Amino acid sequence: MHDASHTVAQGMGGAVPPPRNRRLLAGRGRYVADLPFLACLHAAFVRCPVGHARIVRIDTEAARAMPGVEAVFTGADIAAVCRGYRGATAAFPALRAPVQYPLAIEKAMWNGEPVAMIVADSRARAEDACARVIVEWEELPALTDPRAALTAPAIHAGLPDNLVLHLDQRSGEVESAFAGAAHVVECEFGFNRHTGVPMETRGVVAEFEPSERRLTVHLSHQCPHQMQQEFAQLLGLDAHRIRVVCPDVGGAFGVKQQLYGDELAVCAASVLLGRPVRFIADRAESMLSDIQAREHQVKGRLAVDGEGCLLAFDVQDLYAIGPYSQYPRSSLGEPRAIMGLCGAPYRFDAFAASSDIVFQNKVMAGHYRGVGHPLACAVTEALVDEAARACGIGPVEIRRRNFLRPGDFPYVAPTGTRFERLAFSQSLEALERAVDLPALHAEIAQAREEGRIQGLGIAAFVEQTSRGPWFYGQGEQAVSSRDGCTLRLEPSGAFRCISSVTEQGQGTEMGVRQVVADALGVELDRVEVMTGDTAATAHGGGTWGSRGMAIGGQAAWEAAAILRREILQLAAIALHTDADALSIRGGDIVGREDGAPRLALRALAEAAHYRPYEFGGVQPQLVASATYGPLTQPYRCGTGIQLSRIEVDADTGQIRLLRHVVVHEAGRIVNPLLVDGQIRGGVAQGLGAALMEECAYDERGRALASSLSSYPMPMAIDLPDIELVHAESPPLTDDGLGIVGVGEAGTVGAAAALMNALNDALAAAGRGRVYCLPLTPERVLRALGVLG
Repeated sequence: MHDASHTVAQGMGGAVPPPRNRRLLAGRGRYVADLPFLACLHAAFVRCPVGHARIVRIDTEAARAMPGVEAVFTGADIAAVCRGYRGATAAFPALRAPVQYPLAIEKAMWNGEPVAMIVADSRARAEDACARVIVEWEELPALTDPRAALTAPAIHAGLPDNLVLHLDQRSGEVESAFAGAAHVVECEFGFNRHTGVPMETRGVVAEFEPSERRLTVHLSHQCPHQMQQEFAQLLGLDAHRIRVVCPDVGGAFGVKQQLYGDELAVCAASVLLGRPVRFIADRAESMLSDIQAREHQVKGRLAVDGEGCLLAFDVQDLYAIGPYSQYPRSSLGEPRAIMGLCGAPYRFDAFAASSDIVFQNKVMAGHYRGVGHPLACAVTEALVDEAARACGIGPVEIRRRNFLRPGDFPYVAPTGTRFERLAFSQSLEALERAVDLPALHAEIAQAREEGRIQGLGIAAFVEQTSRGPWFYGQGEQAVSSRDGCTLRLEPSGAFRCISSVTEQGQGTEMGVRQVVADALGVELDRVEVMTGDTAATAHGGGTWGSRGMAIGGQAAWEAAAILRREILQLAAIALHTDADALSIRGGDIVGREDGAPRLALRALAEAAHYRPYEFGGVQPQLVASATYGPLTQPYRCGTGIQLSRIEVDADTGQIRLLRHVVVHEAGRIVNPLLVDGQIRGGVAQGLGAALMEECAYDERGRALASSLSSYPMPMAIDLPDIELVHAESPPLTDDGLGIVGVGEAGTVGAAAALMNALNDALAAAGRGRVYCLPLTPERVLRALGVLG
């Protein structure tokens, strides 16, 4: 496709800021809350005030009589027009997945579960009416301790206990590996519940047209086509008469890729009333109802020989998912990642793992940036550091001895996970070129001599991206692994690109634009990208699992290749030459060899649109479509190493971040500016989870983190400059373009590197360890022996 005349300013590889950023920074964003609708009603919800309660009675009469109230709906009212749903998967038929409804019926299972909905002519009046709804509650014991859930009475009637699913796997001679090991190290980990906290909260406007039974939903979401299918199935409507539009979306991080009961209830209300209905969650509602993630208790063991070579891992996981399995993807992503990615960067011989997944009375657990990868990384890297101490060798050296090498691939790990390639040798070399490790160790040694508590931690990580169809296809879940692109040449000579990937601020539209411009040979300004509308785009997966560019970008590349061929064929007819003798550069058809302009692209487009008879009987199409999804690779892996240097205040237990470095390899980089932003943002979220973020609950199951004042998040002042190094490794994908996702890489290794840095500092001081997140000052002071 490329030749001497085919040069594009700021195509693939160019560090170009998305033009939409200027619009958003100027306050011209159009989020769901900004969209005007004629005669729009507003919804507000009555939510359960405790973690577990039976609904004895709901009295809505006073609320119905309030000024401006159009309707009051209870769970039974909505259930009359909306089917229940289960977060099940055919891939794990033993998974217990009780039926859920948009509004609770008979019993509320978590603090914040909606039990009634008021629809009024303003949000204020709807909220006032909520205060007049009388709910008689019979409070029940709330199950908040995952360990207690294994033996406590079942919170769901009809189930014998609270076990959702038991997973178990084993390969190699595990027992003999541990029995014959020179050293066995063990750690017990506690991982904290946290959530995504996007700047824009969840929002929806549903507009039902009764005469056509047509539903239009404007939704702050990552996956519009997924929601089109779910709304059709659950509301009993035809999918082709449902349009889902995702306008500007202010962040998502996985929080906006599932179905929420309150959003579904809003759609049902619009169907019942035949009016537009809007719901915008406030921050308190978001903290109570957005999916949360990563509440795990993990016991890990690692066996090594006398030379520090890894022999076997043994990992036991306990995972609390809330009262239901998340719909439609289920809540199994995290334990599957832990069991599939522990030990991923290394060679070892045997593996044993189990996971007990349990119900509890907290908001549902779902998929948040990284989906279990940070846990697998933290468990692995902490055990490897402990093994290095046991063997008396350095943390870098033990990794160097055990990293998988280029000649090992393709490689099937003892976990059963197949890796086509990992680039750890290259990443380590890049780290050692970028960071003077001996000098850094000397600085830390000097600081320790001065009585300061400093530590250095590293963590190698794997990011599985761009999943193929097997992950959800085998579960018979309506989650697409494919994306599509339609590209057309306008009479103006510009190109309109309509892609099924979506944009939440990460720059996907800009990346697709660069791919199209590069493939065609035109300037970026000639390409406009449209996303997020099921009525316009091909069916596709949207944005999740670091797939936007690797899958959506590939579809755009292939559509551009088809359209480019047609343009050159039409130009060849017009110029009475061969298509092979021509190319496209900027706004012109040019000679392939000399680059001389032969025909303006606009002139060709106008002729094809308005005077098609000039092309000798050929019907100009000027439009091309392509869809793409991996067929031979279950995922593509990005790899890297993170390094963290910290200092601990011995009086307060505060951890100060002094330096954080990320070495990352992810195949072809379309836009370095976007890649760097994704990695830095991911690191910030990973460090926040490690240091401070926690969705805590009291013994009654009431959420203690109900606002940003009780859910601290890192600010710029809390973080050092995050240094980025891009390692180079030949891409290996089944499409030829060679893009690997990067959206979750920063999150995956950040907490592990920081935790290892803290424990390096504590070990050097002769103190205990901290393997429970977040690494709060209290926990640090206990490890230092300051607190009992």
